[in-house]
Formats: sequence, C-alpha cells, structure tokens
Amino acid sequence: MSRITVIGGTGYAGSAIVAEAASRGHEVTAFSRSRPATPVPNVNYVQGDATDEAALSSVISGADVVVGALAPRGRFAGSFREVYRTIARLADAEGAALFIVGGFSSLRPAPGAPRYVEDLSNVPAEFHEEIRTAAALVIEDLPATPESLSWVFVSPAAQFGAASPGERRGTYRVGDDVAVQPDGGFISGADYALGFVDLIEKGSYRRAHVNLGY
Repeated sequence: MSRITVIGGTGYAGSAIVAEAASRGHEVTAFSRSRPATPVPNVNYVQGDATDEAALSSVISGADVVVGALAPRGRFAGSFREVYRTIARLADAEGAALFIVGGFSSLRPAPGAPRYVEDLSNVPAEFHEEIRTAAALVIEDLPATPESLSWVFVSPAAQFGAASPGERRGTYRVGDDVAVQPDGGFISGADYALGFVDLIEKGSYRRAHVNLGY
C-alpha cells in the first residue's frame, strides 16, 4: 500500500480520490483549509493553506504519491501555477510521484489537432482565464520540471464536476492527450476517482497526459 497525500482533499475531485484510495487500504492524508462534514474513516485530515510552502512540505514529507486536486479559481486564481510549481518541487525532492487532476480543455479532439483550449469561442469569456491557467500546467509547466519527477496529468471528460456528479458504474476508458469522448462526454466523480487510483496503483504512465471518460 502507498502513502498518498491529496492536496485539496476535501474538494469535489479530491474527496472522491481520498475515499477511493482509503477504501483500498492506502495510507491517505487529505490536506485542505477545512475538514469535511463527514470525514472518511482512516483518513488523516490536515488543515492548512496550499500557498504556505512549510505546510505543503509537512504533508508531502514521507509520501509515496502526491495528488494535486486544486482549481484555478477563487483564492488560487492568481497563484495556481506557482503553487503547483512548489508542489512539484517538493514532490521531486521527496521522490514522490505527482498525479494532478486536470481539465478537459487541455485535450485534443484528434491526434495532432489543436487543443480545445486554443478555441474558446463557445465558452463564456469569464471562464477563459481559468481554463487557460489550468491547461498551462500540462502544456508548459510540467514538461519543464526535472526529468527525475514522475508526473501524470489526468483530464476528465468535459462534463465532470459537482453540478453533474452522476453515479458509479465501475467502468471507464483511458486515453492519452486525445479525448476518448471527442464531443466532450461525461464521467462521474466516483468513476473518475476509480480510474485515477487505478493509474496510481498500476504505475503505467510517467510524465504523461491521460484522459478518463466513458
């Protein structure tokens, strides 16, 4: 079993990943600013600020796997990429693998095609900066990290989030940076977490962009 630290462990994706990993017997630490209303049994909940490097270091220390489940909005709107640069540096120093909850727009509809993020004409303007910031992680920042860091950026289908949680089907498909559902598609939080923890356990990808969908 692995020691897994989930940064943003009480958010939509993070809490699902925490629950899935804990159910399989992994030693899970969930790091966030607040505790959940209903804690998952056998999970170590640590309250702290992800912009505080000392706090991040304390929960990344000793981890085998670090999961980043932060969103580039709200209090992270201006610091998102810098926070992830810090997380990546600390994970690399610890020798931990880094898995990041990504976004759909960084994917491509077909091999070699432009990424969805390159044409946001059908997306309300107020979301453009958030989408571009999230995509920049896998387009620019992660590839620039030292080769010693093993990272996997895991994009869900387009319809993924608290507004459409769906139900657990116990199935999913894995793609690379080409969307397995080019029209956007959907995946529930539970099945995204199922696939995410499977990726951690199998360890088949390194410095890779993958996609989970139905």
